[in-house]
Formats: sequence, structure tokens, C-alpha cells
Amino acid sequence: MDSFDRKILNVLAGDGRISITDLAKQIGLSKSPTQARLRKLEEDGVILGYRAMVDPIRLGQDHVAFVEVKLTDTREVALDAFNRRVAEIGEIEQCHMIAGSFDYLLKVRTTDMTSYRMVLAEKVSTLPHVSSTSTYVAMQAVKEHVVSPL
Repeated sequence: MDSFDRKILNVLAGDGRISITDLAKQIGLSKSPTQARLRKLEEDGVILGYRAMVDPIRLGQDHVAFVEVKLTDTREVALDAFNRRVAEIGEIEQCHMIAGSFDYLLKVRTTDMTSYRMVLAEKVSTLPHVSSTSTYVAMQAVKEHVVSPL
């Protein structure tokens, strides 16, 4: 990956719908080499896809909770079982395995506290090998959807 590829990624991270002509102008190459580079970045899996960014607050999904999860078992088979089930729960927006005093950190998005309590009780707490959870409710998102320059 060279500086032109990094420029392509930076531009696309800010505007995934930019035309190839405008992209070429912005990175300082002609259209054909820009298209070839873009295709290669897609084929190599550097660019995973394109999608619309939706405002969850406008959809009524403005309750965000971060949940620390401790497991009873951290062998690979237990972690795999937990990971597979987490992927099935739509309200879990993010899931990260953590090196620290707990095993996973979940970002859960719901409409309100009542719906969050249901997700916690009926879904998160019933995940394989969960021993305990701790919830932290977000009061305000200060920074999300970060587009980092490469």
C-alpha cells in the first residue's frame, strides 16, 4: 500500500459515494489507475464494503449502555460459544474481548431503560458462560463514527 492507496482510503472514509472521476482528481491520478487501485483494495479485502450511515437517535435508538461481562470459563470453546451467540443479538452494537478485570465489553443500543433491562435479562445474561455483568449508561456521545487519516 502506497500513498495513493492511503489517499483513496481517506477520501472514501469521508465520502463512500464519491464518483471515480472526483476521486481521481482528489488523489492526483487519472481515472483508469484510480479504478484499478480501488478494485485491488476491494479484492484484497482492505475495503470491506460500502453502506449508509444511519442516525440511531432519529430511529428512536438513543439509549446506549456499555456492559462489562465476566465469564465462568475462558477456554477457547467457551469463548467461541459466547462469540457466536453475541453475533445473533441485534441490540449488541459492538463486542470487544478485553484484557483486564473482565472478559468482554459490549455496546448495547436500545430505545429506553425498560427495553435495555429486557435485553440484559433475556439475552445478555443468558449468553453462554456469563457469570456477571456491570452496566454503564452513556449520557451523551461526544465522538462516534471516527474517520481516521491513514
